[in-house]
Amino acid sequence: MKLSYLMKTTAIALALTATAAQAEVKFGSLYPFSGQLALLGEESARGLELAVEEINAAGGIQGEQITLVRGDAVDNNQAIGEARRLTSLEGVKAIFGTYSSARSIAASQVTELAGIPYFELGAVAEEVTGRGMKYLFRTNPTADDMAKMIIQMVVEKVGPGIGKEPADLKIAIIHEDSSYGTSVAERQNAYAKEAGLNIVTTQAYPAAIVDMSSLVLDLKNREVDIVLQTSYQNDSVLFLQQANEAGYKPSAIIGGGGGYSMQPTADAVGHDVIEGVLDVDFTQYTVNTSYTPGLEQFVEAYQKKYGSAPRSGHSLNNYVGAKVILEALGKASDLEPDTIVDTVKAIDIEAGVTAAGYGFKFGDDNQNERAEMMGMQWQDGKLVTVFPDSAAMTPIKLGE
Repeated sequence: MKLSYLMKTTAIALALTATAAQAEVKFGSLYPFSGQLALLGEESARGLELAVEEINAAGGIQGEQITLVRGDAVDNNQAIGEARRLTSLEGVKAIFGTYSSARSIAASQVTELAGIPYFELGAVAEEVTGRGMKYLFRTNPTADDMAKMIIQMVVEKVGPGIGKEPADLKIAIIHEDSSYGTSVAERQNAYAKEAGLNIVTTQAYPAAIVDMSSLVLDLKNREVDIVLQTSYQNDSVLFLQQANEAGYKPSAIIGGGGGYSMQPTADAVGHDVIEGVLDVDFTQYTVNTSYTPGLEQFVEAYQKKYGSAPRSGHSLNNYVGAKVILEALGKASDLEPDTIVDTVKAIDIEAGVTAAGYGFKFGDDNQNERAEMMGMQWQDGKLVTVFPDSAAMTPIKLGE
């Protein structure tokens, strides 16, 4: 009898231990952790990781701790393969990612067919949320937001700052040729036309380009006043370096995207070269924090975990997007796919109350309609917010 009792109690104890060990919920973390886009891919993933740590410290989701299962979206084919592994073998409830628009577009096709939610926290190409997908949501601003703000900055600040009327400016659009750069460039051209701006050339190039000297010479010969470049990090560095080597100094360079927002880019080209360069991107760190409550606490948590300051605003924006989604799911009745969709569609957060500044409300295409970008400039070795005025720390400086 005693032996039987002991066996039963041991079995119960083991069952309880197993249940406790299984009290977790899995989500996919799908980013380019290796390859050409790894720097910003890893930086983006860090924001998701910090959001998960914060949620777990507060009790997790519905009493379960969140476990992130990584997938390396080094290229489009691997993004597809990893999405299949995460959904079919790992059994994740949803996937978060992915930074690269092309990777996101490829991987989300897999999750849509599988009926698994996919939360894009950083890719900007319009096509990401332009395909009528039920289970795909995007929290961050888009290529359209980027293009619109860049042209707005040219019209309201840069043109007047260099003393030229819009029609008298000579503007060049250069961009990497994936869905990301192409999407931004198309909208830059459209908004520029509406504003009466003079676009003298639009040129695409592969993101892996190793020599931009001929492009730089062409812009110099055309006497281009303002260069608009949509790029990743390597091509941002290459253009700035080769423009400097050629003695080409346009009145303004306005970058679009993370390549221009990163401290490693400034370090690579030199602070004298990047001084005065403008950028439109996700919310960065030298910003009016009355508009971005919680930003300073995020930076503190980042430094504590990773031993350095954030390398770009990608981590912040992934953190904010993931936190909003995860907090909403914590109040859901369950984590079934359709419940997740209904829960996320009900999110309603006004601007000025998140660490990124922008609010959250998903439209019919599951795009966050309240997401917005900001304009920055490299001044005295720091990337400071200069546009719009409500978020600016200092005015734009031109011709100094």
